[in-house]
Amino acid sequence: MDTISRLEDVIRKRFKGDPASSYVANLHWKGEDAVAQKVGEEAVELIIAHLVGTREQEIGEAADLIFHLLILLAEQDIPFAEVLAELDRREGTSGIAEKAARKPD
Repeated sequence: MDTISRLEDVIRKRFKGDPASSYVANLHWKGEDAVAQKVGEEAVELIIAHLVGTREQEIGEAADLIFHLLILLAEQDIPFAEVLAELDRREGTSGIAEKAARKPD
């Protein structure tokens, strides 16, 4: 089992935990808006670390963002493997061509 799979398992278990003693349970209890806001905050922190921080800070912020992204995906019961499958599907396709092929919302 890889790191992402282990984290997904922990997150799913923590969703059922006590919000008073588990960060993940507390964030889950606050709802999807709070989770989405946290992902946004972590993305901004990563950008700042990239622009003015150290390599170590950037790695740490990237880890924080990925962790919170996994929580966000788990809120919708989307395994990270499905994200990876989508990246595999897009591999070898130019970003411009891929966007042009999308159906309008």
